[in-house]
Parts: sequence; structure tokens; C-alpha cells
Amino acid sequence: MVIGPVVSPDDLVDHVGDPSFTLIEVSFYRPDRAAYGAGHIPGSRYVYWKDLLWDDVRREFPPPLVLAGRLGELGVGDDSTLVLVGDPVQFATYAYWVLVLRGLATRATVLDGGHATWARRGYPLTNDVPVASARAITPGVPVRPEGELRVGRDEVRAGLGRQGRVVLDLRSREEYVGERVAPLSAPFDHGAERGGHIPGARHLPLERLLTPDGLFRPREELAAAVADVGVSRDLEVVTCCRLGHRSTLGWFVLTRLLDHPRARVYDGSWTEWGSLVGFPIER
Repeated sequence: MVIGPVVSPDDLVDHVGDPSFTLIEVSFYRPDRAAYGAGHIPGSRYVYWKDLLWDDVRREFPPPLVLAGRLGELGVGDDSTLVLVGDPVQFATYAYWVLVLRGLATRATVLDGGHATWARRGYPLTNDVPVASARAITPGVPVRPEGELRVGRDEVRAGLGRQGRVVLDLRSREEYVGERVAPLSAPFDHGAERGGHIPGARHLPLERLLTPDGLFRPREELAAAVADVGVSRDLEVVTCCRLGHRSTLGWFVLTRLLDHPRARVYDGSWTEWGSLVGFPIER
């Protein structure tokens, strides 16, 4: 099987149990609420997203050596093909983006549709939790400069209204217009002090990039969805959402599926922007 940035469940199902594949389910939820506990792809290991992808203290990503150690503890080795299974799918693209930043994404791929689509299609699930044997993995070389993939609040603000740049908001309509600061799927409405969007941001809800079954839409449909909001290859794109995860799915679509040359993630997103004193907001 040829491995690219995304692997279909139809292709992966033929490789369940293949020792050259290491499957990690990256979940938004703690173990008591994660979909993993109700049944998971045989051989896959669960990890809470912050435990893998954040520094232990700072709101920052772990250094390459630390991230490599965490992956090794989950059974990932230098000869592994790492399959990222999202719960939901954007947590796999978030993990992929962090791995790119830390120089560790060479052999990583995202399962199209994540856990939900795999389960919905009736593919094999198990409640057996595999015991991961720790393996050695060579730390990656971080992207330099990091700003090629990631953008901070001050640079976003300085670029408001700049020709040649567009901010693309992947949140729901309710979040974008300021009726809520969290999606309707959230248990309660929280995540920022104010509602609205970054001035001038164009709205492309995550759902426009996915089929009803949760898969990435075909390339031509993705290209049309992006073009409909005025994004072209000559524009620099900054993706944002609420917590940064949906924005990485937008980045993944642009850079890995549409070969867009200049897309970056504002990972502070609305949680940060909507709480900053003095930062402009539109509704």
C-alpha cells in the first residue's frame, strides 16, 4: 500500500494486524468518555491529545526529543508507519500538524474519517487493549522557521486588511456570527470571553470539507469549496477555529490535498483572540 498523508479505511482494513503499522487513536476525550473504550481498531493505542502533543507545563508543543519519547512509549519506531486515528478526525490532523512542526511526520498518515467513520462502516473493532512495547525513535528536526506553518496573534493582527492574505475560519455558523463561542456539540458554551470572528475572516465551516460519512470530499469538491470563499493559490491563508484543531484540518486540506503553497495555522484561534483585551472583533 502506498502511504500518503491520508489513508482510506477501505485500504487500511486490509492491513489490520500488520506489525509495520502502528495505530494511535488521538482523542479529544479522557478515557472515561473516549470512543476508544467502546471499541477500537484492533492493535490501536489510545492517547489523550494533550498528553501527546502539549508540553507538560507551558501552552506549547513538546521539544522533538520529548515528543519522540512519547511516541516511542506508544510503540512507534523508526520503521513504523504511524496511522493517526482521530476522535474526532480533526484531532488526527492536529497531531499530524504538530508532527510536521517537530520534524516527525515523514511516516505519518491520517485515517480518513477517523474513529467514527471506521465504526459506522462496520469495520473490525475490539475491546482488547494492546500492550505497547517501548521502542526507540529518532527525534525529528523542527521546522525552521516555525512561522512557515504557524502564526501568532500579533502577526495575525498586524496583517488585518493586508492584500494577499486571507483568514479562513473553520467554525460553525453560530460561532462565526457570535451567537456562541463553542459549537452546538459542546456540552456548554465556553471558550472565550466574547463571540464573533477576526475582522475580515472568511467563513468555511468544517462540514463543507467532509462528506456526510465524515470522509474528506473529493479533490474537485474541496477545490470548489475553497474557491467559493475566495481562496486562491496566490493568497497566503491563515486558518483558525476555536481551539486550533479544526483549523489544522483546513490546513491539511489546503496543503496536503490541494497542494496550496502558503497556508499557516493560528493555533491560538478564538480561545485566545476572543479573550484578548483590545483586539478587534466582528460579528
